[in-house]
Amino acid sequence: MAGPQQDYYEVLGVPRDADTKAIKSAFRKLAMKYHPDRNKAPEAEEKFKQIAEAYAILSDPHKRAEYDAHGFAGVEGFSAEDLFSGIDLSEIFGDSGVDFGGLGGLGSLGGGMFGDLFRHHGQAARPSRGRDLQVQVTVPLEKINRGSEEIVHFQRPLQCPDCNGSGARAGTSARTCEACGGSGRQVQIRQQKKDQGRVQVQQITTCPVCHGQGKFIDHPCPSCAGSGRIQKDDKLKVTIPPGADEGMALRIPGHGLPSDEAGGEPGDLYVIVRTAADPRFVRRGADLWHNVKLAIPDAVLGSKIRVETLDGQVDVKIPPGTQADEVLRLRGKGLVKFGGYGRGDLNLRLTLHVPEHPSDEERKLYEQLQKLQKLQKLQK
Repeated sequence: MAGPQQDYYEVLGVPRDADTKAIKSAFRKLAMKYHPDRNKAPEAEEKFKQIAEAYAILSDPHKRAEYDAHGFAGVEGFSAEDLFSGIDLSEIFGDSGVDFGGLGGLGSLGGGMFGDLFRHHGQAARPSRGRDLQVQVTVPLEKINRGSEEIVHFQRPLQCPDCNGSGARAGTSARTCEACGGSGRQVQIRQQKKDQGRVQVQQITTCPVCHGQGKFIDHPCPSCAGSGRIQKDDKLKVTIPPGADEGMALRIPGHGLPSDEAGGEPGDLYVIVRTAADPRFVRRGADLWHNVKLAIPDAVLGSKIRVETLDGQVDVKIPPGTQADEVLRLRGKGLVKFGGYGRGDLNLRLTLHVPEHPSDEERKLYEQLQKLQKLQKLQK
């Protein structure tokens, strides 16, 4: 198919936990709508192919399990016969009056429209891409606020230059597994009776002899011990955008793991942004939180304190009668919001400081205050 593949569940418009009946119903409805015999729109045939492919995978429990576990890579290598051999289209469409490729005839399903559809599952399939890598970068608040460039260090396996990724010592080659012919898979074919006749069912399993490798390496390359890969320390400069969210993933194409297949594209590198711990502030989104200890007289009478922000120190007025754990909000004194849409706030959580070892003069004043409060209670 041209263009990127679309998730099979989205193609049929069913949830990922849909049962067999729901999948069959969705396929029948969409296939009747987009079959080229009924729909002459230029894009109808391509849409019909997508629908048929999705149904071929999701209607088979084994193929569906592989797809759920490994995505498109889990269902590569199937021909049209592999995919449609167990599907009886006449059972699905009945007397609809539309020619669905012979209504269950395996030969017609394997050629024409369906043969073109699944060509990418056969010999013409593109090599699978490598897996993605993740690495974390820890960035101080000031750099999060203004944006920065950071050097990320990571390790990734690369193709061994001495054996060109084959895993075999120079001058030798790998030996093809005779049990599977180098495919890494074994196919078992059985006949299954159905109401309209017999249906051929194919079961594809991992080759137990080579364990899916398709080959044996008798003389491993000494540089990579036969793996075909070597570990390389790598580093990369990445741009941290201003206001980058905690846990934001920055995608670096082509810097992930190499493909297991010759000619396959490498995966991507995802740099996960983490905010460095700061002794002054705690980050919550674009807002910052800071604890301020107030002396009891300042809380009772009010005061003015100087607090630090990312932009420098500012004076803050403490109103009289401030209670413990009250929060004062300094609007716009937090982090820049990602995308440039304003700034968060700086929240000051006020706590009261009770002296553990008051001086003699302080103790006398507190005693006088205590007597005064007791007197006031008696008068009430």
